[in-house]
Amino acid sequence: MKIVHIITRLILGGAQENTLLSCEGAHRAGHEVTLITGPGLGPEGQLMDRARSSGYRVIELNELRRAINPFYDVPAYFKLKKLIAEMDPDIVHTHSAKAGILGRWAAAAVRKKAAVSCCSRVSKLREAQAAACGRPRIVHTIHGLSFHRFQSKWVNRIYIALERSATQSTDAFISVAHAMTEQCLAAGIGRREQFTRVFSGMESAYFVNSPGEDRIAEIRREFDIPSDAVVIATVARLFELKGHEYVIESAKEIIKRHKNVVWFFIGDGLLRGKLEREIADSGLKKHFRLAGLMPPERIGALLHASDILVHPSLREGLARTLPQALMCGRPVISFDVDGAKEVVVNNQTGLLIAPKDVKALTESQELLIQDPVLRQRLGDAGQQFCQKEFDANVMVDRIEKVYRSLLLTPGS
Repeated sequence: MKIVHIITRLILGGAQENTLLSCEGAHRAGHEVTLITGPGLGPEGQLMDRARSSGYRVIELNELRRAINPFYDVPAYFKLKKLIAEMDPDIVHTHSAKAGILGRWAAAAVRKKAAVSCCSRVSKLREAQAAACGRPRIVHTIHGLSFHRFQSKWVNRIYIALERSATQSTDAFISVAHAMTEQCLAAGIGRREQFTRVFSGMESAYFVNSPGEDRIAEIRREFDIPSDAVVIATVARLFELKGHEYVIESAKEIIKRHKNVVWFFIGDGLLRGKLEREIADSGLKKHFRLAGLMPPERIGALLHASDILVHPSLREGLARTLPQALMCGRPVISFDVDGAKEVVVNNQTGLLIAPKDVKALTESQELLIQDPVLRQRLGDAGQQFCQKEFDANVMVDRIEKVYRSLLLTPGS
């Protein structure tokens, strides 16, 4: 197959890692893969070097930017349309909000033009045969939704309207969680039969295989973490709605009763300075470590050097850090948002609590701090489940089944 993936930017992030693994898997399987992406602007790091070294074609489109700006968006649409027409792919697979909307619009315009040309050449054939000219097939992965309850009403309505417009030409949706499917359907986006849940895959060996006690001790020394400390990690961009402030608030109470706890923030972003000031003002500097940006291949070792994962985000599709921690055998505490419950089964693989509930967050952390046996039980159960469901090869195989199903179905 000829497959084109489109994503807004290749920063360090779950949607971006998912897209690269999808491209790499399809390339290894012998498909002709092209990845179109915008520039990796922002403080979150970049994955462009990995993309360019993976053997498939990568096109950087300078006009494809995250922020809405007609000065960039209009030429990005026309350039996408031109590229898709030149490549004549079987599948156009879009990711993220901006690339998802512009990419699907562009692919639909190319398909419409091709179908008109095809039908005019074969006007005497049956309608079903003419419909088979409906290429490229258009697939969109929902990693997280562009609309959410934390937006103003008018912004929310605009995003829903844009998504509905792009949906008219979408053949299939891949949701990283059932929760994404349900939210789309509730907003009038798509039909249930168009959606397939495919968990966001990852290179499981980085997480399942422990780096060993010596390496774990070395990591703790690297970040000045005492060997006997209980380490509570949070892996997320330092950004709005990621919830780091709730962890800091809970730490103020926990540290009164548990002096040997260290919170380990892994990631970077625009809110780093603000969070550092909040930590200092709360007198918690010796109990917090901010690791900054880390390459994806280091995350597994850092989680093995931790004891618990806390994920306090208020908005996610299905956060990759949850299965990553569980594959490391580490129990997780998560706010019950979006797809979290599809991985964090309460009291079986971790603890689910209501969003923004600092009291419950405090109590849940204290429970696991005090009970290493419970930590082990939850982590072991999560590891067994996630190792089977979140491996990158499993994801690639499931996505390819979606592609083949579409190509075997007459076009629209």
